[in-house]
Amino acid sequence: MGDNEILDCVVIGAGPAGLTAAIYLARFRRRFVVIESGDSRADWIPRTRNHPGFPDGVRGKTLLSRMRKQAQAYGADIRRGRVEALRPFDSGFRVEADGDFIRSRTVILATGVVDNAPDLPGLERGVETGLVRICPICDGYEVMGRSVGVIGQGDHCAREALFLRTWSQAVTFIHVGGKPLPGPTRAELEAGGVEIIESAIQAVQIEKRRITAFDFGEDEKRSFDVVYSALGVTPRADLAVRAGAKVDDSGRLMVGDHQETSVDGLYAAGDVVRGLNQISTAEGEGAIAATDVHNRLARNWSTSSPPAQRRGRG
Repeated sequence: MGDNEILDCVVIGAGPAGLTAAIYLARFRRRFVVIESGDSRADWIPRTRNHPGFPDGVRGKTLLSRMRKQAQAYGADIRRGRVEALRPFDSGFRVEADGDFIRSRTVILATGVVDNAPDLPGLERGVETGLVRICPICDGYEVMGRSVGVIGQGDHCAREALFLRTWSQAVTFIHVGGKPLPGPTRAELEAGGVEIIESAIQAVQIEKRRITAFDFGEDEKRSFDVVYSALGVTPRADLAVRAGAKVDDSGRLMVGDHQETSVDGLYAAGDVVRGLNQISTAEGEGAIAATDVHNRLARNWSTSSPPAQRRGRG
């Protein structure tokens, strides 16, 4: 990319938020590039069944592939790479990616979050087969009537266990924190019919259709149909923070009504922003950010002639 070339936007990340932004920017006829590292959280989803428009569900990889194809059909430039630095520069930004420098008037950050995964052997295979889950909002319905273990610590994780009681009467909260559960939290779990186990997990065995966690030693093992990891997430917000953007107490980027951060021209969409960690939410935020980018920039008036009118016969 030439030293004097200035793009309208750089989109960092190609998950649901970044690819939605790409579709919109391409259809707005903006000059932009998408830079992706290739490790979208949505890639892990074996099948999501609460995304509108897919009554039989859709695999995460399939959804991303379709969105990428749609963006590229309108001319989106999607590149594999890793952004190392993002700096405000001369009424825009200087983006450093794999030793190359790109100048852009705006940036949309759609880098998502990383799950704080429990130290379980075979975790990735468990996620792929749907035995280890991370989002009860997404797939709580699918655990209807099954035995559920929730691995976590503290009040937030306890609330997730209570949330899963919507679908199952056999929910167990496996508390792995260093400190005992506070009395009020324990009382709330007990009142909600959630069993409590306070012990480190010594070993985990993933079978074909069940997960077995050995909690109290080799002589006492417990089996669950599904295990949820409720240890929270770590937002990938470092690039924006180093550029001066503000984050909330959870480390997520604070944005305004149009997804703009506290840094002028820097937008954020998807899980890196406070919200539900939902694909549909990320897509909506990507659309809002891209539309605001288009509206803030100089008009790119069309210079092409309208298509010729087709004359009817007779």
